Amino acid sequence: MSTFRTPRRRARLALAVAVAATAAFTGPVSQAAPAPSPRADVPSPGAAGLGDPVFPLDGNGGYEVSRYTLDFDWQAPSTPFEASTTIRATATQALSRFDLDFAGNALHTVTVNGTTAAAVREGDELVITPRTPLPRGKAFTVKITYTADPTGIRHRDDAIEDYGWIPTPDGTVLYPQPDGAKMIFPSNDHPSRRAPVTFHVTTPAGLTAVANGRLTDRAELPGGRVKWTYDSEQPVATQLVQLAIGRFTSVESTGPHGLPIRDVVPDDLVAPTAPYRALTAEHLAWLEDRLGPYPFDRYGLLVGDTDLGVALETQTLSLVPKADLLGDRVSAERNQVHELAHQWTGDSVGISTWSDLWLSEGHARFYERLYSEEHGGAGFEEAMRTAYASHDQWRHDYGAPAEPTEPNLFKRMRYDGSALVLYALREKVGDATFRKIERAWVSTYRGRSARTRDYVDLASKTAGQDLGGFLHPWLYGAKTPAMPNHPDWTVDPVQG
Repeated sequence: MSTFRTPRRRARLALAVAVAATAAFTGPVSQAAPAPSPRADVPSPGAAGLGDPVFPLDGNGGYEVSRYTLDFDWQAPSTPFEASTTIRATATQALSRFDLDFAGNALHTVTVNGTTAAAVREGDELVITPRTPLPRGKAFTVKITYTADPTGIRHRDDAIEDYGWIPTPDGTVLYPQPDGAKMIFPSNDHPSRRAPVTFHVTTPAGLTAVANGRLTDRAELPGGRVKWTYDSEQPVATQLVQLAIGRFTSVESTGPHGLPIRDVVPDDLVAPTAPYRALTAEHLAWLEDRLGPYPFDRYGLLVGDTDLGVALETQTLSLVPKADLLGDRVSAERNQVHELAHQWTGDSVGISTWSDLWLSEGHARFYERLYSEEHGGAGFEEAMRTAYASHDQWRHDYGAPAEPTEPNLFKRMRYDGSALVLYALREKVGDATFRKIERAWVSTYRGRSARTRDYVDLASKTAGQDLGGFLHPWLYGAKTPAMPNHPDWTVDPVQG
């Protein structure tokens, strides 16, 4: 996610839950209780959350999803429509019941392996009890039918913008970040959990549906409607799912090594946005030089005909609001490079917990500012010096880079504040070693989720020195350490 505007003031949620969860969270994302059964074959409920340090109830325990199939019979902007989600999963424990994250929308039926199952809604949880328990290690299929409500947009104090189905003049785009996929379809909604997605979307004639990945079929149906089928190709985290409907033109080109580039643009914005969209191939080449090969099979920009001021790194199809492509070139390229960098760090290399968000946003901001400096933008060092001066205040207000203390994650600490950690590491080890660390990071964890300690361990191994003692204060300390090679940099006093 990219943001340059000062977010609207948000009322904080109570910090005790996040702080307590952070203190208790010492291992990988796992089931957040109940305690393991004395016998592995005795059915028990799957956990209602994964125990994330910031959002303990995000995600669910007891199963792993192997594929989502989404069927949407879309009608018109802000108009409810019939939908279904089919989830293929495998039980990781003997399950008497399990949860899906699902908010809003009118529930109709739930089946497990073709048999009607009991289902109750508890807040944002859909609690499903199959007719017979599910054995550990066995695959199962759950299908949920519902009426999707694109008017049920959620504004929450711990998110930058509204999220869910966001209407456009002739269609919709999705804003599922940070954990708004549950507004769109039932899922295991946590960034560490990813699975391939098949999209089946029917639209009125004259409109186009687009989604992550590759168009595999387009079929004209009786009555003039059109069915579009997409395959995400690679597993995708729920917060990175994208689906848009509108009067679109698909503009195709190629990037480095023949990489397919597909921009999806509202018809009347094709010409005005063309100059900046044409820079994507250059952006790809620049990032490949620093991070290695692009990690997916295709890329492109989805131009959002919306006033929401946030771009999103939705996998292989970054959502960029139209205003970002109609202003000055420096600002446009900063947003474009930021979301493209996420394809390596945040999308391909996912985060294991929301506390690891600095690895995603910090990297995207680092490369955004580095590129901008080389192409007419503000100086990188000066931007980092400014961030350094504010770093203690940000630690006080929002927590250290890898240890957020309030649930509104998308604050300055996760952007320039986190890029500053990478800048400090580069100053410590030198540019050549830093480049080796970065390329090793995205190649070692390609297609997987990783955590902060994985980055520290890999950086140490690649640099040939223990960097834990250097990075830990930067990532977790209450005070900002001295910046290597810059003894004159100072930190402003904390106010309040």
